Amino acid sequence: MAARSRRPLLRATLGDHLAGEVDPIAAVEAARGVAFALVDRARDTDDPEVTRRLVTLADDEGLDELAELWADSPPVSLPGALWRLYLLRAWVQRDPVAAARQFEAGRGRVLPREVVAGLADPPGPDGVRDLADAVLTGVFEGDLDVALDRAAAFCWVVAGGRAALADELDDTDSAAADRVTRGGHALGRTAEQLAATARRWRAGTLG
Repeated sequence: MAARSRRPLLRATLGDHLAGEVDPIAAVEAARGVAFALVDRARDTDDPEVTRRLVTLADDEGLDELAELWADSPPVSLPGALWRLYLLRAWVQRDPVAAARQFEAGRGRVLPREVVAGLADPPGPDGVRDLADAVLTGVFEGDLDVALDRAAAFCWVVAGGRAALADELDDTDSAAADRVTRGGHALGRTAEQLAATARRWRAGTLG
């Protein structure tokens, strides 16, 4: 019964963009529309259940359905930022032990100045998961730029943790060390993208 009630919402929100050949322009507009539905419209509507159903849809019907819209969005954009929050949330849920270990390994590392400015305590894995949940369900009561900055700080800490763990592996398993290092660099780029998105949101120039 619940699954049947969610499918009309999917069709109404995404239209037919997931079927057959995808019009690139239509896909971009659909990605942007869903992103703003999750973040912006949910705050204005009298029925926040609409946004919660969208997020439940992503979990229950399959994240790939939203990934087709968001995965190729520009990194510094609202849909691009929300996709990165989804990925962080999914990683912490899938591998909480590794997330906690990498975060702890990175806590003592020197972070970029822009991360520590105004942010005394970056969120840990549970904190960033809860933050992503709040943003993606439209119940986050703070400013979106603050949420994105906090998620970026988490990424920087974990990237530092991966660098530390790679150093430990270097003498015993260079291939594993290289993989961990590449993962750290990728997460550092994610941090930069989230921070850039936060700056554009503050400036009112985010699409």
